[in-house]
Amino acid sequence: MDLGLTGRKAIVCASSRGLGKACAAALAREGADVVINGRSAETLDLAARDIARTARGSVTPVAADINTAEGRATLIATCPEADILVNNNDGPPPGAFQQWDESHWQAALEANLLAPVFMIKGLIEGMKERRFGRIVNITSAMVKAPRSAMGLSTTARSGLTAMAKALSIEVAPFNVTINNMLPERFDTDRQKQMAKLAMAFKKISYEEARAEIAASIAAKRMGDPAEFGDACAFLCSAQAGFISGQNLQLDGGSYPGLI
Repeated sequence: MDLGLTGRKAIVCASSRGLGKACAAALAREGADVVINGRSAETLDLAARDIARTARGSVTPVAADINTAEGRATLIATCPEADILVNNNDGPPPGAFQQWDESHWQAALEANLLAPVFMIKGLIEGMKERRFGRIVNITSAMVKAPRSAMGLSTTARSGLTAMAKALSIEVAPFNVTINNMLPERFDTDRQKQMAKLAMAFKKISYEEARAEIAASIAAKRMGDPAEFGDACAFLCSAQAGFISGQNLQLDGGSYPGLI
């Protein structure tokens, strides 16, 4: 299927590794000109070279911290006429409610609510004028299935989900869509970190910790980031213009609810 992305311009935030990189790779492979982003120029350049191997579109690395106004302005200035925006950022670490002070809450809100909100604000008017826009927010399965240990992430990302839903209705007449992708247990650095935490807490080996993570998924395996990237590319496609305001669960069938 031709997704109609050839020549489209895309910004993918926090895309030097993990799910962001997988989304950037899928979009570039489909012919989009992709701006990738990260804080480390060295890591970003390696990612750009890797993505370029299969890309039909161009790949432009931009080192910038999207948690700052300056970083967001730098990223937007590189591609002010972006047709596609994929919001992504590091999530806060797990912890206990009583351990989190105001600085923890502020950091979570800056990274997982305000950064994507201001990226959207900087690009959405142009999308409306050009009558094409695809915005995808990478949030978390914890938005629909909260756990107290992930309270910082859940709170910030649920706020983004609410804002995105409200805005999606307003911009739908302009062929601008806003959707959220809710990953659970993809085989990225995040899961390696979670396995190491389990090792320390449960006194088990790394292999045992990884096996426990896989066993917690209905599909009995972790997700492949490439699967996630391909789903993102479809949500950004010409064919997905009638899909907006949705939360796409990508969790190997684990979510137990109906909606």
